[in-house]
Amino acid sequence: MVQTSAAAYPVRRRRIRWGDHLIGYLFLAPWLFGFFVFVGGPMIASAYLAFTDYNVILPPRWVGLTNFETLAQDNRFYLSLYNTVYYTFLGVPAQLAVAMAMALLLNTRRPFTNLFRSAYYIPTITPIVASIYLWVWMFNFDYGLINALLRLVGIPPVQWLWDPQVTKLSIIIFSLTRVGTQMIIFLAALQGVPEELYESASIDGASGPRKFWSVTVPLISPLVFLNLVLGIISSFQVFTVAYIATKGGPVDSTLFYVLYLYHHGFQNFKMGFASAMAWILFAVILLFTLIQFRMSKRWVYYESGVGAGGER
Repeated sequence: MVQTSAAAYPVRRRRIRWGDHLIGYLFLAPWLFGFFVFVGGPMIASAYLAFTDYNVILPPRWVGLTNFETLAQDNRFYLSLYNTVYYTFLGVPAQLAVAMAMALLLNTRRPFTNLFRSAYYIPTITPIVASIYLWVWMFNFDYGLINALLRLVGIPPVQWLWDPQVTKLSIIIFSLTRVGTQMIIFLAALQGVPEELYESASIDGASGPRKFWSVTVPLISPLVFLNLVLGIISSFQVFTVAYIATKGGPVDSTLFYVLYLYHHGFQNFKMGFASAMAWILFAVILLFTLIQFRMSKRWVYYESGVGAGGER
């Protein structure tokens, strides 16, 4: 009897493990279905269409690398890539700085703190189209609120959305009003920093800035890294604000990459060409993400000693 129980035990154990896996896969099934149907399938299709001439109406016609060769000779392609990189390298650091400053200001237990937290977060959940139209009015040269404030202090008004020199800056300013998500992440990270470390730093004579750079920043660096990666990925896909506010103008100064892709795919119906642009964008985002993970080993601190790349 003892031998029979011992022999049967591993069988029952394997059955339990298989049952656990089956339940897990059942829970994952809706997500897996959505991924393969709405993400994986379109990705495979676009990879094929990138090497074809496809105008939606007629069947795709294989053209090899023609789409990529045409892009290599397209000056507007390089301009759209430059505009996007410009927006990314100026906008993302500004967004992180503003989100961090707001989180530091709201990381208190003073009266009405929760009210201010909600007020700063509301623009993030406001429909972006409504927000854009509001800012288009605020940027208006003749009766916009921003130029009215500039006139009050004796500064000449600015052609915010009509001057090619400042249009990208205007869109970056608009993006700073929608950093509520980054702010919440930073706020959660700040509240997880042990007070004992600040007390020890104060005993050692550390000033406020020194405590911020030597205590706060290292401990919240994983979430700084998270916001940085997500911010760069999102900034490379900027589209809605340029499409609604400027249509890519003036003089293509806000012709961002995804907006140019949209022009080819949904206005000119060159879906093969647009698919080639989409895969180039995927490669660019992947490259920047890998570079960030590689560089994170130098400045991201994990208490477990394991870096973002999974190395100790």
